[in-house]
Amino acid sequence: MVQIVVDLEEWEHCSPSDAGSPLVGAFLRDQAERELAAFLSASGMLEILELREGLSLQASSYVGRITLGDVQITIRPKIRGLPFLQLLRYAYGLRDLKSMTETSFSSEELTFQDMLIQQLIAETEELVARGLHRTYVRTDADLTSPRGRINLQRIARQGGIIQAALPCTYHPRLEDCLINQVLLQGLHLASHLTSETDLRFKLYRLVNLFQDTISPIVLDHHVLVKLRQQMDRLTAAYQPAMTIIDILYHAGGMSLQENQPRAQLPGFLFDMNRFFQGLLSRFLRENLREYEVRDQYRIQHMLSYDPEHNPRNRHAPELRPDYVVVQQGRIVSILDAKYRDLWDKDLPPHMLYQLAMYALSQPDGVDATILYPTLQPALQEARIAIHDPLRGTKRAFVVLRPVDLLYLAHLVSGPQTADQERKRAVFAKQLAFGGPSYV
Repeated sequence: MVQIVVDLEEWEHCSPSDAGSPLVGAFLRDQAERELAAFLSASGMLEILELREGLSLQASSYVGRITLGDVQITIRPKIRGLPFLQLLRYAYGLRDLKSMTETSFSSEELTFQDMLIQQLIAETEELVARGLHRTYVRTDADLTSPRGRINLQRIARQGGIIQAALPCTYHPRLEDCLINQVLLQGLHLASHLTSETDLRFKLYRLVNLFQDTISPIVLDHHVLVKLRQQMDRLTAAYQPAMTIIDILYHAGGMSLQENQPRAQLPGFLFDMNRFFQGLLSRFLRENLREYEVRDQYRIQHMLSYDPEHNPRNRHAPELRPDYVVVQQGRIVSILDAKYRDLWDKDLPPHMLYQLAMYALSQPDGVDATILYPTLQPALQEARIAIHDPLRGTKRAFVVLRPVDLLYLAHLVSGPQTADQERKRAVFAKQLAFGGPSYV
């Protein structure tokens, strides 16, 4: 079978009518592929249309690689190489391990998941070098050389000592605990998500180190939740690796129907909106020192059901902007992160309506701002006025404010100097409130 390879950037469109398109004559072969294509389109991950001449693809904010029959589709973020790695580490609290070669990350050929897997390998090698976490595990066994507590009740139940061993209960300190079991299964998962031979070799080598001493488990959502509840300061060094495994797990599966068991996606697709929101959340919280930044803030008392006309007794709709900036208990800025370059692309109506509601929920002087990514420096923000339809007066503004990702990567990866801290604070205020460009 000849595989058709399609390489796209986020939000890029590719159709059979494009000059030199590899999609001419590419079709879905069976019902299973059509169901997968319908799921990807309905979920907003990747729009797939089957035309008479071949397949048409419309990428969105999801990046990664997926295989659909004999078509391999790779979607890459616009920002690549070392700047993307720096932002990725900062957003998710991943360590800048000096044992890793930065040149391996700067390759433009690595997909998003390969960059994560490369980081996971480095994190795991660091954990192995410092010694894996151990915990005390209750063990019941018959021992010829007793240790721990002798189980007298069991001896009595069996009518005395009937063999040359005593039943004992003891607690050895073992590596075979939940956090290492998840780490092992995360390495297995990563080996299925990469097509890079070098990465697979490193993953198999690490798996071979663990598999004789650590028990295999089924990695699922409940296990990851249980692990997060158990983690404490003793396992803090595992946090970056567990974060990567969580991303790989949730971006590598799907459920075609609600309440249906989660199936393995034939590839990996990650929503860059999650990355962008986490990145801005951390940057604003760390650098708006005079303010409080609240994530997913609930705007109350704006929308509610009429109690006399709510036959299903439903809860009132909620307005939840990504961040609000608060000073002395008063909201001074409403911000929403949208991973869509609104300088090159139109503002979708649903985004405008959403931000208009945020703006109208506040008194005069508090605008609602969309923060969107760009690789072009020194772009100007745009402002959309919301008018009173009767009087024509301006009631609020929706602001479209660009975030220079290359400059942000420079700020978060630079040395911790007083000048660098000043530049971070200036840029954070410019993102939150507008005003003059950063300097």
